[in-house]
Amino acid sequence: MTFSSLFENIAKIMGRYWYVFLVKGIGYTLILSLIVVFFGAIFGSILAILKRTKIAPVRWLISALVEVVRGTPALLQLYVGYFFVPMMLDIKGLSSEQQAFACCAIALIVNSAAYVSEIIRSGIEAVDKGQTEASRSLGLTSGTTMTKIVLPQAIKNILPALGNEFITVIKETSLASTFFVGELMTSYLIVKGNTYLSTE
Repeated sequence: MTFSSLFENIAKIMGRYWYVFLVKGIGYTLILSLIVVFFGAIFGSILAILKRTKIAPVRWLISALVEVVRGTPALLQLYVGYFFVPMMLDIKGLSSEQQAFACCAIALIVNSAAYVSEIIRSGIEAVDKGQTEASRSLGLTSGTTMTKIVLPQAIKNILPALGNEFITVIKETSLASTFFVGELMTSYLIVKGNTYLSTE
């Protein structure tokens, strides 16, 4: 195979399968990533707050959950989500592709929430404790101290790491191709199966 024939084949594939790659593949990848990051940030924030609670059993339970999720492979979590989410939730009305998308999205949200919770927790703890002590000595409540003093300062530590998490999620969506969700890696597998041209 020469470079010219390689590029000719790539041009033919893109001409014939541009919709599969550009519209469906990239579209599904970005939609899945946005859903995962959005809900991962919400649930991650909740986990970070619960991890800082004074109720010891809740703190231990959340810490254990976060460590298990962060300590196991994302592909294993996708398998667990794919096989166990339909048992826990009633999603029988969806098509097989929609069901696979929902299960993979839920598994990736749980994965992302665990990482986001640690990002938020570390961002909050990076703020000097003197800020909290000073605001409490001025008579502010702990809730007001957190929302008005600590969080605005923590945001500058949290945002760059959240950007990194979004990039990581975009890369992790390729694992969803195991269940033919429809994202970019699935599009590659479909076109490769139709053309038998894996390199192109």
